[in-house]
Amino acid sequence: MKILLTGAFGNIGTSTLNNFISKGSSDIKLSCFDIKNELNEKKASVLPENISIFWGDLRNTADVDKAVNGQDAVIHLAFIIPPLSESKPDFAKEINITGTKNIIEAIKKQNRDIKMIFASSVSVFGPAGPGKEPPRKASDEVIASDNYTANKIECENMLKSSGIKWIITRFGSVPPLAISGDFNPMLFEISLDSRVEFVHTMDVGLALANAAFCDECVNKILLIGGGKKCQIYQSEFISKFLEATGIGMLPESAFSKKPYYTDWMDTGESQALLKYQRYTFDDYIEEFKKLVGFKRYFIKLLSPLIKKSLLAKSPYYKK
Repeated sequence: MKILLTGAFGNIGTSTLNNFISKGSSDIKLSCFDIKNELNEKKASVLPENISIFWGDLRNTADVDKAVNGQDAVIHLAFIIPPLSESKPDFAKEINITGTKNIIEAIKKQNRDIKMIFASSVSVFGPAGPGKEPPRKASDEVIASDNYTANKIECENMLKSSGIKWIITRFGSVPPLAISGDFNPMLFEISLDSRVEFVHTMDVGLALANAAFCDECVNKILLIGGGKKCQIYQSEFISKFLEATGIGMLPESAFSKKPYYTDWMDTGESQALLKYQRYTFDDYIEEFKKLVGFKRYFIKLLSPLIKKSLLAKSPYYKK
């Protein structure tokens, strides 16, 4: 089976690649599609030689047609996310909507039964709040609450009306298992009492890898989350994460009080079909601590300065 993965070198793309590689099946022929840059080239250089690489731009139909040609399934992960999707809405729309449309059209040109698996998000349900009791279900109403969710919803609708085989996967919260020097200020927009369903990046990768072979999943919307043991509140999520880094928790006043578009989900159907739930949030925290390693002690020493720098990015915090 020939499978194309767009956005192959991002957080979830890397996890999906690793799940396919771990299968070690000679019946799977993988191809990666992504933007050519130094970081992506470095990631591509360590892949097995039998994995093909297509460097290109989703906005370029020739690039997309070349990559899709001869594939049996396309797992589409490449997407502009917040905060860039909000600060550059026109650019995001070109990549997100035009890019998705180009893949759909490329699949149609093949005149073959090519399955397209589209990565969406729990955020399409809109902000949680009064009258929205958990868990979210795939059949629940979707609401565009920003550029990102509007793009996701439009792409979902394009797929459902396309006439091709599709699977829509809506992810919960999928933090990367990697150390980054950047702190996303969007985290301040999530109120500490928000419901969050964590899902390990490798579990998402397994779900996508299994979806490529799941005929019963075709024309279904599947919610991808860690399950009941991964249903937590943002206060636990952010405090354990910041403690794991060595920084420590920030003041409650640094965070928004408004409802945010995260929530717990009903993942019964997706788990029954894809059998991917393996790791809990606490498993992730222990992995992250090991990844940080001895650096954690130096970060602890510098935590007052780091906290001051982080709090300067919060629009809610007042000294």
